[in-house]
Amino acid sequence: MRYYDLYESPHGRMLLVAEGEALSGVYFEGQKYHPQIDPEWRQDAGHAPLRQAKRELIEYFAGERTRFETALAPEGTAFQRSVWKAISNVAFGETITYAELARRAGCTGSARAAGAATGRNPLTIIVPCHRIVGSSGSLTGYAGGLDRKRALLALESGIPDLLSAA
Repeated sequence: MRYYDLYESPHGRMLLVAEGEALSGVYFEGQKYHPQIDPEWRQDAGHAPLRQAKRELIEYFAGERTRFETALAPEGTAFQRSVWKAISNVAFGETITYAELARRAGCTGSARAAGAATGRNPLTIIVPCHRIVGSSGSLTGYAGGLDRKRALLALESGIPDLLSAA
């Protein structure tokens, strides 16, 4: 059974989705690959993984959380899951390039493929794909939009104006 709830983040409404007892999706409204709510899904703000994810997101946006602990169950290919796992290991406040991500995922030389898998990440913020940047350090691609990526990196830097001119 799939459960869902909505969360009003400082950067827009988010859809939280759980498959059983694990979080399977976190999406900004209007982001690329945002799923349609299926009539068979059940809205339940009290469902444990959704409740925990919402609490952790509130703490993250308040600057009180640097790592998420919610159980995860993203759906994707083996390659996508290996990329998402590598993304999960990028430290709070750190950025790496798509080439480095590919290397960490065990696919040296596959920066474009790692970038495509990053774009399909169903767990925005929780699996911090906003921490992946272009080879020159530029803020390239983010399914939730570059303004949000810039804001998330600024939040993590502790210097809110750091990226305002980027």
